Amino acid sequence: MAINRRNFIKKSGTLAAGALIAPYILPSGRLFAQTGSQIAEHVVYVLFAGGVRQQESVLQRYLDDSQGLGSNYAGNIMPNTFDGAAPTQKIVYGTGAGGPTPIPTILSQSLQQQGTLFKEMRSPTASHYNGLNALLQGSTANTQGLKSKPMYPTIFEYLRKHGGFPATKIWFVGNGIGNSVPLLNYSEYNGYGSKYGANFFAPSITFGDKGFDHLSNAKIYHPEDQLSPIYQMKYFLDNSFKNLGNALPLLNNTDEEKQDIKAFMDEMMNKTSAGTIDFPPVGDNGDLHTIGYACEVMRWFKPALTVVNMNNVDGCHSNFTGYLRNLHRADHALGHIWSCIQSIPEMAGNTVLIATPECGRNLQHNNIMDTENQWYAYDHSDQNSRRVFSLMAGAGVPSNLQIGSETNPIGLTTDGVPTIAEILGGNALKNDVLNSGFLAPGTQSLFDRI
Repeated sequence: MAINRRNFIKKSGTLAAGALIAPYILPSGRLFAQTGSQIAEHVVYVLFAGGVRQQESVLQRYLDDSQGLGSNYAGNIMPNTFDGAAPTQKIVYGTGAGGPTPIPTILSQSLQQQGTLFKEMRSPTASHYNGLNALLQGSTANTQGLKSKPMYPTIFEYLRKHGGFPATKIWFVGNGIGNSVPLLNYSEYNGYGSKYGANFFAPSITFGDKGFDHLSNAKIYHPEDQLSPIYQMKYFLDNSFKNLGNALPLLNNTDEEKQDIKAFMDEMMNKTSAGTIDFPPVGDNGDLHTIGYACEVMRWFKPALTVVNMNNVDGCHSNFTGYLRNLHRADHALGHIWSCIQSIPEMAGNTVLIATPECGRNLQHNNIMDTENQWYAYDHSDQNSRRVFSLMAGAGVPSNLQIGSETNPIGLTTDGVPTIAEILGGNALKNDVLNSGFLAPGTQSLFDRI
């Protein structure tokens, strides 16, 4: 949980005591009051990030056309996400030494069967950060670099400014604080900005060694004789965020929100210590760790919008075997988070899940071979890197429907922004977003493409 450093030693309940937990939580807006216009009350938006190649994911070619092994190695390594039989030869993506054992499928029906698959969409960019910006801004700001806030308003700001959602209902769960990911929770566009942003939570930092050391007690420190732990934590946060080149803004929060976050943090510290966080059954990479804490955020806050970022498949630059394993685990994570949604009474049957990669991978490999199987790796820079899929399932979404094909691509990654606006705010909010003038040309709600 990123923490407002200027208010770090602000009082929790009185002017005489400073709270160690001063969450990165934003001012509440009015509660969303529209009735009868929402498709669902909750959206979980999974940024299936790290650069996911179409060939190994939705096209289910596995090792066909990537390693020069011939054409007998196709199969589906994402059974929670897509229909299709698994590969039968050279199984390396599972668990155990060499990865011979695929992870058991969580869902009895794939998300493809339960929802709508946009099999062939286009990303406006072949880069990670610009791709994430496209998913969250609905804009093709390809000139935007790292260490820069989004150029145009994000879906978080649209929901909070135009939809009136309170900050406690809008969450962004990141997989860390590197690569400028924490900057994506709001833009600096005039009239929007921090007061309409999302709460950013990076569990690997908050519940990493330093965060756990300083936050685990979650208590009130007396400012006269116990400031040392507070300043130690401030120093940790300052250094954690210094690579972003920006100080955290001055953000206020209500006493009720502060206490709710503090209670959540207490609970997470206890569950982390007890080993009872709702991690996926196989939790052996960072994406699965992030998904587990995202489930805890959903159980506690029942957010209107939960955005989750994954990126472990980015190892494909140098390790194709590891990429296959992480792609299989990303599918495992997606199955787990959908199962988690069904176990939350307020969200089951009232949630839409959207999963979209930020970009793809090259058609041709680079010259780097992994050590385990001597397989070539793949970067992302060509037109194949702009090929992605998107999958949407849940309330109001047609089931077992496929849109688009390799020869007929339909949809843009920027479509996620008006889609979420329509789900949570109906046509009125969708039109506010579409008429803002900030979205990429041709951007539509996915519901309008069905």
